[in-house]
Amino acid sequence: MNQLENITIRHELRPGDLGQVVELHGRIYADEHGFGLGFEAYVMDSLLEFYGQYDPQRDKVWIVEDQGKMVGFLLLMHRQDQQAQLRYFILEKPYRGQGLGKKLMQDWMDFYQEKGYKGAYLYTTLGLEPAAKIYEQFGFKKISQMKSKTFGVNILEILFRLENK
Repeated sequence: MNQLENITIRHELRPGDLGQVVELHGRIYADEHGFGLGFEAYVMDSLLEFYGQYDPQRDKVWIVEDQGKMVGFLLLMHRQDQQAQLRYFILEKPYRGQGLGKKLMQDWMDFYQEKGYKGAYLYTTLGLEPAAKIYEQFGFKKISQMKSKTFGVNILEILFRLENK
């Protein structure tokens, strides 16, 4: 069965969305990567930062829903010096590997270019190779990596950067 037939993507935040993004990340990263409550709290804090500085002219969210249930999320957050940050790219497992991630990345890139950003960056961790492959297909390059215990487990944090040519 095609998991994508009932998918909708909306771009406006509604009450309840931020909590659902935190829940999605907390649950998926605990199940798939063993992350604890520290990661969920990190997502919560940084989503509050995003909301506190949200500017619909410079920021955008992609809320992926299947018949009204959030199954994925992505956002572009403006930063200083005309930089953008890609954050919270997540899809429930049944929706992966069907081209939805690439579609979301293309939409993200289109908005990024439309708004005239000079560069972008994102942080990810080792173990998310399918996502890293998508980032690289869209021109992001791995810049650095460092060991961390930020989320209560040993991880390798990876910084990717996109520079305009």
